[in-house]
Amino acid sequence: MNHTEWERARRERGPLTALFIDVDYFKSYNDCHGHGAGDDCLALVGKAIGWSLQRPADLAARYGDDEFVVLLPITDTQGALDVAQRILQAIHALDIAHSASPVGRVTASIGVAQVVPGPNSTPQELLERADRTLYAAKQAGRNRVMAEPAYLFDRRVAR
Repeated sequence: MNHTEWERARRERGPLTALFIDVDYFKSYNDCHGHGAGDDCLALVGKAIGWSLQRPADLAARYGDDEFVVLLPITDTQGALDVAQRILQAIHALDIAHSASPVGRVTASIGVAQVVPGPNSTPQELLERADRTLYAAKQAGRNRVMAEPAYLFDRRVAR
């Protein structure tokens, strides 16, 4: 988590939004196509995420195996949903074949969470909430964006 942006949002009492992104069925991709292809796939997905960001303050980082985090300072939920939708479309446009995926190509699921940092909130809480929302998107069928509260937002890329 970028503590500079956290502190800025806290001072300005503005929203800080996190996107947690997971490549759908990535273990199966690695199993089918090999780890070299998996590394190439993640590099392309990372570039697609970067291309989808439009402001210098927006930050994207690889978080773990096949997970990425995007931090969007001073961004409301609708703005974050727009960015998340651009990310899904950019990944979809890569058109990376994935024989073990139900849609036949690499897709991603995205969870969105937001906080106006206060004295009792922490950056870790924001990431945990975005991660929980990501899992709601995966449980709802993957290849979609969901935001807190998860039942209010459900955006997917056309198949």
